[in-house]
Amino acid sequence: MFTTKHSMSLRHPIDNEISLTPTLSHRNGRGRFDPRSNGSRCLLYYPRPLCGRGKGEGSGAIVLANPRIQLSRVSDFIALTKPEITFLVLLATAVGSIMASASVNPLSLLHALFGTTLVASGAAALNQYLERGHDSKMRRTANRPLPAGRVNPREALYFGIGLSVTGTFYLAVTANILTSVIGVAALLSYLFLYTPLKRRTHLCMLIGAFPGAAPVLMGWSAAQGSLAPQAWLLYATLFLWQFPHFLAIAWLYREDYAQARMLMVPDEHNKIAGTFRQMWIASLALIVTTLAPSFIGMTGNLHLYFALFFGLGLLFFVHRAALIRSKKAARQLLHATVIYLPVLYLVMILDKAASRIG
Repeated sequence: MFTTKHSMSLRHPIDNEISLTPTLSHRNGRGRFDPRSNGSRCLLYYPRPLCGRGKGEGSGAIVLANPRIQLSRVSDFIALTKPEITFLVLLATAVGSIMASASVNPLSLLHALFGTTLVASGAAALNQYLERGHDSKMRRTANRPLPAGRVNPREALYFGIGLSVTGTFYLAVTANILTSVIGVAALLSYLFLYTPLKRRTHLCMLIGAFPGAAPVLMGWSAAQGSLAPQAWLLYATLFLWQFPHFLAIAWLYREDYAQARMLMVPDEHNKIAGTFRQMWIASLALIVTTLAPSFIGMTGNLHLYFALFFGLGLLFFVHRAALIRSKKAARQLLHATVIYLPVLYLVMILDKAASRIG
């Protein structure tokens, strides 16, 4: 960013002739070299009159932003969109759209992905805006752009609103109203139900799973303009997958959540046991929903065998986490869930493609 602060005497034409004297300074420098800055923040050029009439003349400064600062700013705004979560959102949207299509329309798929990306990114930015105070209390989130002070809260608010509104209208124009409505419903419930309930009830994860599974419905409705029973089956799969995934995160960072007074995992021993039972029940139900598409003709035997194999693998890590209850076991379960869903979706798409060729 280029900002110019310039004040020159107009008493004589020659006073307006300037020589640019480079001076390194730390962010808000005053024309001196600050050794703490290592010269990494910004370069100030202080105009100096060739024929000055006094000490105060020629005190303006032209600030040339360091390219590394600009890249850092871009990186911070990207971080507001939670790219890892957004990737899973896009994956679910793509699966919903592809599974709903007799033949994939690349342009329609691209519109659905782009619009959903905008809405999901806006929701992530607004979520961080609302939780910036709580994020500052947790080690895993203290370095996020807002609690670390690298992005102004107002900037994050406008950024999130801009993305959300743009994405909503984009989906309404390029896809259909139903897809846009689903996106708005997911956005509002995520921000105004799930987010505040994280500090009020242990049921917050159950409530948050509803908007969390919405992307697959958005992909389906973008392709068909309606929601068939098969769409709700895919929705159920994504809905249930969130429990072993996010419960593993909650257990892994339970001290952080307790510090911020977020009720993601209960502290009492008997309730902790109930948390792991919830993980078991959700994982078993998840396997059933992943096998069902093969029995109703959505996919073939390839998906059936892979879903069974990977489902048993997931249960192994769930059992291990519930038995040991250590951070290492929780981290292994988290990694397993991150691998499980994309691979399952990929096999589902490949199996459908193979059935068309056959």
